[in-house]
Amino acid sequence: MSLTSILSAEDIENAVKDCQDPDSFCYKRFFRLCGLSSKTPREVQNVFQMLDEDNSGYIEESELKFFLQRFAPGARTLTEAETKSFISAADDDSDGRIGAQEFQTMVLS
Repeated sequence: MSLTSILSAEDIENAVKDCQDPDSFCYKRFFRLCGLSSKTPREVQNVFQMLDEDNSGYIEESELKFFLQRFAPGARTLTEAETKSFISAADDDSDGRIGAQEFQTMVLS
């Protein structure tokens, strides 16, 4: 399964272009632009599994840094500030990583 089996390639491209400048990434805007925020909980879970590169059940800071590149291979990496902000916005249990339920809640809220 690929991200383009859930999201349109055009929407992904537009979302990545919107945050191409360092420190311009806004997860809420990105989820809306790429169409993820309008998907079903199951589709969001499928995207989470694709983003969880090591299949640990969590998206850790090291994986999150390359978040945009998972959507578009030539995209930039997230800055340290963007990465930390992203984690803190979703990390309800303060364990320093984003679990599947935390990701789903973040995307669909």
